[in-house]
Amino acid sequence: MLVQYKTETIDNINIFYREAGNPSNPTILLLHGFPSSSHMYRNLITELMGEYHIIAPDYPGFGNSEQPDMEQFKYTFDSLAQLLNAFIEKLELDRFSIYVHDYGAPVGFRIATKNPERIQAIITQNGNAYEEGLLSAWDPIRAYWENPVEENKNNIKALLSADFTKYQYTNGTRNPERMSPDAWNMDQFVLDRPGNKEIQLALFYDYQNNVKQYAEWQEYFKAHQPPTLVVWGKNDVFFGPKGALAFQKDLRDCEVHLLNTGHFPLEEDLEISAYLIKQFLRERLNA
Repeated sequence: MLVQYKTETIDNINIFYREAGNPSNPTILLLHGFPSSSHMYRNLITELMGEYHIIAPDYPGFGNSEQPDMEQFKYTFDSLAQLLNAFIEKLELDRFSIYVHDYGAPVGFRIATKNPERIQAIITQNGNAYEEGLLSAWDPIRAYWENPVEENKNNIKALLSADFTKYQYTNGTRNPERMSPDAWNMDQFVLDRPGNKEIQLALFYDYQNNVKQYAEWQEYFKAHQPPTLVVWGKNDVFFGPKGALAFQKDLRDCEVHLLNTGHFPLEEDLEISAYLIKQFLRERLNA
């Protein structure tokens, strides 16, 4: 059984994705975060593909997907979710679980809110939906939301630097020397493409609209009660453990595990993450 590397054209944009597993098995849609791509799931896919059908796309401007310029594509989370909805339709994914990380949460929760009947389960790994999950690392970005002047914009450009990309992978880990530099080097290669930094700054600015939608997503949780597994790196600089525990306020079937690692738990805790996902979904989906 092999991973396949494919491309679909959605709204005239070439979207790269990884696919693995038997399509007759339950599908899991893996939605990546910042500044990564489906590459962050390279090892998880091989862990899950024996029991599940896996689809892991790259958003426009990320990974191996096309990077249309900002006049051709509006880089907002609404636009990303709309494009992913079209991607889901094109692949004829009827029912599926979503795994969300970081940016994958605002993309995935928009999809779930608009298509509640399609969502079989949610796995969130440092994918936030509650105000209490936002830590002080967001303060410079919040300042940019409140006053989008050049000075505040310049203050957050450091978040796109090679040093900070590496920091996101190593900070909060038990063994930083075991983190493969391939991960952050791959991400930085994309961040350094001409025009990409302005795209990322646009998404930083638009993230405020995700926070404004938290209440809507929480209403979706309350109304539809999707079984939810929360597997959270508790030392994440951006999304704290209170954001993980907050899901239990609105969801009756919500299992929370706080892992002693950072923002990218799959880099350090792949085996326990995969075990928890398989155990959780077996019980809910009868896979």
